[in-house]
Amino acid sequence: MVSRLILVLGDQLTPTLSALREAEAGDVIVMAEVADEAAYVPHHPKKIAFLFAAMRKFAARLEADGYRVAYTRLDDPDNTGSIPGELLRRAEEVGAREVIATQPGEWRLIQLLDELPLTVRQRPDDRFVCSIPEFERWAEDRKTLRMEFFYREMRRKTGLLMVDGEPAGGQWNFDHENRKPAPDSIDHGGPMRFTPDETTEEVLALVERRFGNSFGDLRPFHFATDRGQARRALAHFVKHALPKFGDYQDAMLDGDRFLYHALISFYMNAGLLDPLEVCRAAEEAWHEGHAPLNAVEGFVRQIIGWREFMRGIYFLHGPDYTSRNVLGHDRDLPWFYWGGETKMRCIAKTVEQTKEEAYAHHIQRLMVTGNFALLAGIDPWQVHEWYLAVYADAYEWVEAPNVIGMSQFADGGVFASKPYVSSGNYIAKMADYCGQCHYSVKKKTGEGACPFNLLFWHFLNRHRARFENNPRMAQMYRTWDRMAEDRRDTVLAEAEGFLARMSAGEVV
Repeated sequence: MVSRLILVLGDQLTPTLSALREAEAGDVIVMAEVADEAAYVPHHPKKIAFLFAAMRKFAARLEADGYRVAYTRLDDPDNTGSIPGELLRRAEEVGAREVIATQPGEWRLIQLLDELPLTVRQRPDDRFVCSIPEFERWAEDRKTLRMEFFYREMRRKTGLLMVDGEPAGGQWNFDHENRKPAPDSIDHGGPMRFTPDETTEEVLALVERRFGNSFGDLRPFHFATDRGQARRALAHFVKHALPKFGDYQDAMLDGDRFLYHALISFYMNAGLLDPLEVCRAAEEAWHEGHAPLNAVEGFVRQIIGWREFMRGIYFLHGPDYTSRNVLGHDRDLPWFYWGGETKMRCIAKTVEQTKEEAYAHHIQRLMVTGNFALLAGIDPWQVHEWYLAVYADAYEWVEAPNVIGMSQFADGGVFASKPYVSSGNYIAKMADYCGQCHYSVKKKTGEGACPFNLLFWHFLNRHRARFENNPRMAQMYRTWDRMAEDRRDTVLAEAEGFLARMSAGEVV
């Protein structure tokens, strides 16, 4: 019997993976740590270490379960450096001519597998609530694609937070209860942390040698690296943080990086946790009276709503989606996104946290670094590559729509009804960054005026033809038009001056 190759990628660490379900006696499981995947963007060292450690443990588990595994380590002298190269090498070793793979979550890899001179059968990735064909059917003939309506379908499909066919609590969405500003103190010690074991320490040493100059701090390293640890991290969140997650999910605190957030997206996106088991754990906490409905609904919506919706958008719009730039933004990503000095405290603190943790929560990503990039007219491709590189939970299927579509509006509003832009007032309301900032969020013009205030109006002015008839933005333009002409001229001139200094490399 001729062996087949069963490919398992680093974000497919699930025993019930569709490709693994087809494995037969004699088939060879192929897993590989390769330079092409570790460095096609400059990934955060913590992300690389997390995946390599989790891959090694998953391979060991497969071997213990009786599978025949061909595992390539990054420092293996025979390592070809790419997934196609490793498949060809292993195929020659065992005489295989067929590869069974679960479809990757990135068009780049899908196309690389399609181009292999072997028979490659890509099976659907059914670790999601909504299949790609199902999303296409849902999206067909709709004038607008809105997550809220998709989310309701997923609630009906899964039965999550449903009572007799109706949404629990009589409404689908409790978002209006989940926008409280940061509290004075947090009575939660943060996500569960794990001491690296021997396997993880070996990987950390490897990553230090190979990626020691990359953006991001490798140590201290506390991520879960196997399913057992990931499940403990989930249980810890449900018990200690979920009850207050909803209230403060949009808040930001200088002195507390995690508030009541779960930090389990790393584990779901790599396959260590199943999204439905995560949602059901939260739902059970509500049934038991441990967590309020607004917290549980908001958490569930992030997973079967946004997460599934982003994947659907990514595959619906094809491999060219990441190159969209309808606003024509072309300014280079500022150096302070890579840790360079900036006087904007909200940016500095978010980037510092990103560098040290490979994590920032959704409002920091959307309304701080994302908002600034949109207001400043940064090239969305560069913004996309930055988010893909620096966050440990970033994979293109989920990251690209969040950045290209939601954060940068570069797709022209495929699913966002307006661009997510704001002045400094939003950040001041939801965070405590502004109090110690070089700039004054209360100043609209002049020396020390918050750049977000200047750039907000600059953005609206330069894109007026596109947005002035948007019902959700009409009030903004009416406010702008009521300003005295000389004040408008001052705002635009000061915004231009700020952008010129930033582009020239000055510390701003």
